[in-house]
Amino acid sequence: MQLNQYIDHTILKPTVLISDIEKVCAEAIEYQFAAVCIPPNFIKKAKEYTAGSTVKVATVIGFPFGYSAVEAKLAEIVLALVDGVDELDIVINISAIKNNDWAYLANEINHLMPVIKQNLKTVKIIIESGILTDDEIIKCCQLYGAAGIDYLKTSTGYAEKGASVAAVQLFRKHLPADVQIKASGGIRDYAFAKELVDAGATRLGCSAGVAIVKGAAASGDGY
Repeated sequence: MQLNQYIDHTILKPTVLISDIEKVCAEAIEYQFAAVCIPPNFIKKAKEYTAGSTVKVATVIGFPFGYSAVEAKLAEIVLALVDGVDELDIVINISAIKNNDWAYLANEINHLMPVIKQNLKTVKIIIESGILTDDEIIKCCQLYGAAGIDYLKTSTGYAEKGASVAAVQLFRKHLPADVQIKASGGIRDYAFAKELVDAGATRLGCSAGVAIVKGAAASGDGY
């Protein structure tokens, strides 16, 4: 298993420095990670630091709570596209899920998807599975699976519970086959990362990417 190719090397803390962005980009190139996931204001710098490599630049939209207006999320997406982003990790309105307002959520995704797809970018939808019921997760799989997204993502890493094997398995059972799964939140070691991949995750969002691939190497499983 080439675990490095599953990793979105992530730094999203509010105190992030330009030197931090340079470091994660250098690490992503060295270990051949799939992408770096960085705050929107650092997209241009990350594109500079990863130029000439296969590493994609991802950013977050509506992060971390998802309750900003649809128009605000759309503006964030447009600005990220202007700056050259490759992948967009969008937090949908978690409050709308908890209030059973699926019409709002359908309207939200229907307004966001066209501009992303017109620009041929990858879209990952974050639903914060750790604070949802199984029924809410299944409804999300149905709604976003039908919307044409590329990935459904478990977590922001800011809720009280992050990724779980059970959530990934539930995603895989209820998503269309062509929608992939990104697990994120609390992935700090190789053993857990491998469990998530074995359960069906094809991307892993984590700040501990280097430690994880070193753990993979130590286990004899390559990266």
